Amino acid sequence: MTFITRTKIGNKLFGSMSDLPNKPAIQTVTTPEYRTNGEEFILVKDVDNCRVLLDQNTTEHVVIKTLTKVLILPMMGQIDEQYDEIFIDKGACAEFFRVDGNWYIISSDGLKLE
Repeated sequence: MTFITRTKIGNKLFGSMSDLPNKPAIQTVTTPEYRTNGEEFILVKDVDNCRVLLDQNTTEHVVIKTLTKVLILPMMGQIDEQYDEIFIDKGACAEFFRVDGNWYIISSDGLKLE
């Protein structure tokens, strides 16, 4: 069964579909390591550095906004079929979607990948 979730953040309405009922829509992360759990939006702040693990078993779509330095790693697969991890710096925002075992950046505010 697929669930449709609508969340209002500020003046914008976000919608997503998931097989997970009652998933948390927004998570603020203030720890050095965090594993995704079906959230739609993650805000990372109040920690010097953070590792965010993209869990393919609980999450298929997530937006990550950071107010600190964040290393993002998929637990399985790669990001954009070529990166085992990516680093985003303070103020960056990136949106990820899982497709066929890999994670794809579908939106960002200017990530620089080498």
